[in-house]
Amino acid sequence: MTAESVPTQVGPKDEAPSDDPYALRASDIKEPPRDLRGTVRRLGPGMILSAAVVGSGELITTTSLGAKAGFVLLWLVIASALVKVWVQMELARWTILTGKTALAGYSQVAPRVGRVGWINVLWILMDFAKMLQRGGMIGGAAAAFSILAPIGGEPLGRTSLTAWTVIVVVSVVALMYTNRYGMVEKAGFITVVLFTLSTVALAVGLPWTEFPYGGSDLASGLTLSIPAGTLGFAVAMFGITGVGADEMTTYTYWCLEKGYARWTGPDDGTEARARRAEGWIRVMRIDALTSWAVCTLCTLSFYIIGAAILHRQNLVPEGNEMITTLSRMYTDTLGPAGKYLFLAGAIAVLYSTIIASTASVPRLWTNTLGLLGVFDWRDVKARQRVIRLLTVVLPPLWAAFYLYLQEPVLMVQAGGIAGGIFLLAVVIAVWRLRSTEVDRRFRANPVLNGALVLSSTAIGALGVYSVLDVLGLGVGS
Repeated sequence: MTAESVPTQVGPKDEAPSDDPYALRASDIKEPPRDLRGTVRRLGPGMILSAAVVGSGELITTTSLGAKAGFVLLWLVIASALVKVWVQMELARWTILTGKTALAGYSQVAPRVGRVGWINVLWILMDFAKMLQRGGMIGGAAAAFSILAPIGGEPLGRTSLTAWTVIVVVSVVALMYTNRYGMVEKAGFITVVLFTLSTVALAVGLPWTEFPYGGSDLASGLTLSIPAGTLGFAVAMFGITGVGADEMTTYTYWCLEKGYARWTGPDDGTEARARRAEGWIRVMRIDALTSWAVCTLCTLSFYIIGAAILHRQNLVPEGNEMITTLSRMYTDTLGPAGKYLFLAGAIAVLYSTIIASTASVPRLWTNTLGLLGVFDWRDVKARQRVIRLLTVVLPPLWAAFYLYLQEPVLMVQAGGIAGGIFLLAVVIAVWRLRSTEVDRRFRANPVLNGALVLSSTAIGALGVYSVLDVLGLGVGS
């Protein structure tokens, strides 16, 4: 185990920086809330997660899959959202009990590759594919802005798209440069709530429009089949919708920065500490399940809208015309004014997703550099410097991929497929860390254990299937 993988645990008289969210100190201990109001006040990491998930997975990939396949893959949407949350909560529970980040935990899973574990190496490889996904999100936001307010010519012309891409990147970097957790949480909450409500309302109201759906349509989507020509979309969707592997990993950082582990305190072996841990784990579970409910509602709504409106008109979002095609979901039901409603909503949700990525990915890479021995992760000032440097460097790199490829849908799908493969590795890590560092007291609930087993089995089966398909050995190849 490397020094970077061990949480800082010092007493109240030590001189650990008071603003270090990753340090466990007895002086930071807080009792968990016992009432609903107090619990709600302590929620938050899940909203950041929802902001990260809704923009790329739900808005782009899920809607595109509905447009391509119709209602037949509705079952996969439900399964994708349902099975992952249990792995997410298990990993977050381990973080609260140990005070360690997910990447630090991955480095403990053998076999090791130098100073880190094989899962860390896989994460690095996955994140290069994820750069395409983030570039796709920036491109989607730039396209929406360009349609709404074109610069220098055609709404989707090269000049306008490039200008808006630069504006999006510069504004996000400026907003996230301070790395303040509270700002990220508020931005995620506001945008996710507004767009979720409007999207769910549209999906529920479709039966009273010229694009109705009924019980037979929904039933046809529960037959557990994958039609020919949709496998690539399906694999990408499973990797990217709901809580993906990278969001599970990031969630541990947000739980730490919110304070769940810090308020639990260092593990002194006392009954008081164990009860605090149980209380803060309960808060985390409510936070995760709230996020899961939001993501599931959005996922189902976007899929149903895509299947009911776009699929019936043979409209599949592609290239820079993606935003224009997706806007048909609103204009075909709400009239010309629906276009502007959609554009405003798309900008809000894509922008919030870019914000979440700009806040989280530099933290992950900074932690990785610490694990590799490039600098001391426990040095708060050095950590903040590296995070801020990467906050400035990474978004322009993601945008460069978009400006070169100009294919936001395919870019997002590439990230989704990589995420689906990495998800299998995360499941392996969760079971390893659970067996070695989580006391039996905290893994005695038979219901949660059963859910974790079912979740892991489903993820494992589809993860293996994804790998075989990527290698050209799958059933659908």
